[in-house]
Amino acid sequence: MKAAVYLQYGQPAVLKVKEVAEPAPKDNEILIRIRSTAVNSGDVRLRKADPFAVRFIFGLIKPKINILGSVFSGDVESVGKEVKKFKVGDQVFGHTDMRFGAYAEYVCLPEAGSLAVKPPDITHAEAASIPFGGVTALHFIKKAAIKPGQKVLVVGASGAVGSAAVQLAKSFGAIVTGVCSTANIALVQSIGADKVIDYTKENFIKNGETYDVIFDAVNTMPVFSSLNALNKSGIMILSAAGMQEMLQGLWISITSSRRVLTGVISHTAADIIFLKELIEAGKYKPVIDKTYPLAQIAEAHAYVERGHKKGNVSIII
Repeated sequence: MKAAVYLQYGQPAVLKVKEVAEPAPKDNEILIRIRSTAVNSGDVRLRKADPFAVRFIFGLIKPKINILGSVFSGDVESVGKEVKKFKVGDQVFGHTDMRFGAYAEYVCLPEAGSLAVKPPDITHAEAASIPFGGVTALHFIKKAAIKPGQKVLVVGASGAVGSAAVQLAKSFGAIVTGVCSTANIALVQSIGADKVIDYTKENFIKNGETYDVIFDAVNTMPVFSSLNALNKSGIMILSAAGMQEMLQGLWISITSSRRVLTGVISHTAADIIFLKELIEAGKYKPVIDKTYPLAQIAEAHAYVERGHKKGNVSIII
């Protein structure tokens, strides 16, 4: 099969499309013919080994996992003899978790993994764009226990995680304000934000508004000064935090009545099914900026790394 392989950390050019062995499903696994995947910030960080701590998990000198890609949509090609939930021909989408491997024509996953039958009314490219931002935002929104009527601010509202956070917070009944650049105002409005702040013209820290939840999806806001916009018993979500922001968040949680949520996410098939049901109910829509073929995976990484994508960048396989 064809796959985008990287054998060393570095710039986008380290990604090369090559022929590799096609995987075979174990008794509890399904073999998926991938039709689409997506390039996310997590893929970029692993490719670069940035932060350096990535190397302690994924390989100190060179990557242990050579095929990136954590999200997918495709067709069930074959199933192991113990598989009950899926059958050949099912269209499925989901998240590979720490296995990665979705930058390829085929991947094997356990039937109990984070996957579900694809909603029929969306394309494979749209389906593959959902799980990364969707499961990340859902993880933190569930931990924050967002309630109807609460005021939620989403910083980076036009990105993969931010656009998911806007839509999920709305589905939980929150009053949502999105923060983005001038060029993305219409997009953020179109996915349901009640109000949009253009950060090039207005600073949410200084405008006098306060919120029950502040969700920073892009790690751009100053943590301590942003407390000016957070209610005394509010929750701050730092979904893209580095070590410095994690330590700042820990200090805030220890020394004040506010709570800061950060760290590694977790997800299950139930989360993918939840997102699927929101899509089918018309409460969640995929946001795709650009689409590339697998042969242009390096160009797609370079575009994502520039940090200005709207929603997701899809890869057609």
